[in-house]
Amino acid sequence: MTSHQNTQTMKPATAAKKLGVYLEATPAEFREGAVSRAELSALQADPPQWLRDLRRDGPHPRPVVAAKLGVSIAGLARGGVTEPLTTERIEALKQERPEWLERERAVQAVVRKEAARLKQRDAERAQHGD
Repeated sequence: MTSHQNTQTMKPATAAKKLGVYLEATPAEFREGAVSRAELSALQADPPQWLRDLRRDGPHPRPVVAAKLGVSIAGLARGGVTEPLTTERIEALKQERPEWLERERAVQAVVRKEAARLKQRDAERAQHGD
């Protein structure tokens, strides 16, 4: 019985998600082939120019857009944002401060505050052995 190592690969969509980029904006050679874990690690450690440009300028996938705006992905949808946005458009929204964005940021602040409260409560319970 010989042992041989199979190279683990992932679909381009998975790799794009892990890299935080919008798949449709990546080069064709990235979209058309499988990505090995070693290739993903290399892209993360030393991103090529196309990856640096995408991360800087976009278009960005919804999770990145939501994070940059300080809202949830559901909040983006409630605000009518369903397509990827460029960094320029995200910055414009931050300047414009539309009503939906202010409302969703307020919702996120409440969610974060509650999550912190629950984390503190759980830490206290664990410390006291409850």
